[in-house]
Amino acid sequence: MLRDNKLELLAMPDIMKIKSYQPGKPIEEVKRELGLKTVVKLASNENPLGPSNKAIEAIKKYAGKVNIYPDGGGYYLKKALADKLGLGEEEIILGNGSDEIVSLVTRVFLQKGEEAIMGDPSFLMYKIDTQLSQARILPIPLNNFRLNLPAMAKAITPKTKLIFISNPNNPTGTIVEKKEVRNFLKDLSSQIIVIFDEAYFEYVEDENYPQTINLLNEKNNIVILRTFSKIYGLAGLRIGYGIARPQIIEMLNRARPPFNVNSLAQAAALASLKDKYQIERSKKLIKEEKEYLYSNLNKMKLSYIPTQANFILIKLGIKASHVEKRLLQDGIIIRGMKAYNLTQYIRLTIGTREQNERFIRALDKIFLSI
Repeated sequence: MLRDNKLELLAMPDIMKIKSYQPGKPIEEVKRELGLKTVVKLASNENPLGPSNKAIEAIKKYAGKVNIYPDGGGYYLKKALADKLGLGEEEIILGNGSDEIVSLVTRVFLQKGEEAIMGDPSFLMYKIDTQLSQARILPIPLNNFRLNLPAMAKAITPKTKLIFISNPNNPTGTIVEKKEVRNFLKDLSSQIIVIFDEAYFEYVEDENYPQTINLLNEKNNIVILRTFSKIYGLAGLRIGYGIARPQIIEMLNRARPPFNVNSLAQAAALASLKDKYQIERSKKLIKEEKEYLYSNLNKMKLSYIPTQANFILIKLGIKASHVEKRLLQDGIIIRGMKAYNLTQYIRLTIGTREQNERFIRALDKIFLSI
């Protein structure tokens, strides 16, 4: 392929230094490449049960109306979320996935030469969006695979503008607790925006998990991110939402693209909110299958990080890329952690019992052959 270095001069400075986000391989691509009939994807933390039947019916109902632009303000969905969360509609913004709101926050609040603090490792889009703002990344190493809030507080400088707190953290599945969060926020400048990314909060069982919405009445510099991609099973529709004080939401809306959330996504999300059974069923599955996987990993004498999310970070003790490749040949897609500098680790989405049994059998076979 021809490469024109002159074109790179037209782009923003340092664009070639940014490593693009690499999603998990699609099932159909793996089937084509390897000639497999069945493939299990346990790489992207999706809900193995799929979406609510109510969501599917809503999609069918609205499918014939996609010639019309969607509701640009997401009136009905924002109203339903506001009622559910005890908030005002002016405190909610919808996004094309919650990661679009990460992009909006960095675009609005982060300028060239300023700084963003984040855990290391944590969700890769924090780094990418910070770089796109030509700002400086301050990665703070985890402490025992948990975000180190005291160290993050010490890293603050006069140029610090954003702090990302992924809770539960991706890719570790660990949380920071309510007391830690309160201590962290106590003396924090109101000129620093704190983003709590709670994509997996519905799966958390720990009673010490912070209820960040309650902090909105005390702090005006908090943004909370949530999504319909995970427990609601709507990853393919790309819809998430942000929660903040009205002044922040109003500024984010100024940078938000028009019609950023499509009609089918809004309809499916609205229907999903009405299906409590689907949520409880999903939580029950993850709780049971997490214990199944723990038990079998213990038998194999493999270490892992106990998780509060719907995925498990597993240490293999050998180069993970070899295991990842072997699993792929067996029709099992998992997530290697090379991009996170965890070369001996894989991240496994917790699947159904059938999917998890297939993974354990394949992994056991690999280790027996080593």
